[in-house]
Amino acid sequence: MKLTRGEQVASAINYILLGLLGLLALAPFVHVLAQSFSSHRAITSGQVGLWPVDFSFEAYSRVLSQEDFIDAFQISTLRTIVGTLFNVTMTSLMAYPLSKTYLKGRSVMMFLVVFSMMFGGGMIPTFLVVKATGLLDTFWAYIIPGAISAFNLIIIKNFFQSVPVELEESAKIDGGSNLGILFRIIIPLSMPAIATITLFHAVGHWNAFFDTVLYVTNRDLFPLQVYLRELIMFNQSGIDNNSGYSANMDSTLLAMESLKAAALISSTVPILVVYPFLQKFFVKGLMLGSIKG
Repeated sequence: MKLTRGEQVASAINYILLGLLGLLALAPFVHVLAQSFSSHRAITSGQVGLWPVDFSFEAYSRVLSQEDFIDAFQISTLRTIVGTLFNVTMTSLMAYPLSKTYLKGRSVMMFLVVFSMMFGGGMIPTFLVVKATGLLDTFWAYIIPGAISAFNLIIIKNFFQSVPVELEESAKIDGGSNLGILFRIIIPLSMPAIATITLFHAVGHWNAFFDTVLYVTNRDLFPLQVYLRELIMFNQSGIDNNSGYSANMDSTLLAMESLKAAALISSTVPILVVYPFLQKFFVKGLMLGSIKG
């Protein structure tokens, strides 16, 4: 349908406003990116805006050569992969039976799930539970305490309920088990919802740092966000302490500014790369919603 002139003008204004808002949101990231390729003197003198000054890769070469950064990056990557798989698996296994109205005790379980969203045990009781279960100072302290998110569980449960019951009945007639139906029929048909909570969990694990502060004292298990927290807040991360560079002023200043920006960009890019692989599932979900509507 052809738009009127007034509608075309309104549409153009909307695109312009949305474009400006998008650029505004992107500006801080571009600024930090420019700082990571600039010298400290250019940064402190206010010369760096959205384009690097005194362009150099030295900050990245020094950040990516540090053992502390590499170890923290590996811990964050391992945590994100293992934690996300564990979260999605446990959420799906719990959501599938709760999506069945004939399940005895279903209403009680759903009440407890919703109740946990409104009322939590608190920091100290949670710490005592983690301590009592022997998870302190272990990698599993990152995974098990937050195994299932009540919010994501409700999302998946509702999506499972939208799958036609006839598909499950046909699979049962052919001898399919409950787990077989879940992993061969329900989950493949629910990939838009699965992809959504996968991204939620992955971003949550990648950006998490507070559980490390609470449960972990072993620095070998510190993730990337704790490394960045120390680098930014306390100006110390081991970058200069064991670097082998001469202790001249320019090297010290570089570590204080450019290396911070380089570390921030290096920690942000990996999670941004994940989105294009999940985008098609979001688009598919929107299309399914439009068809059903």
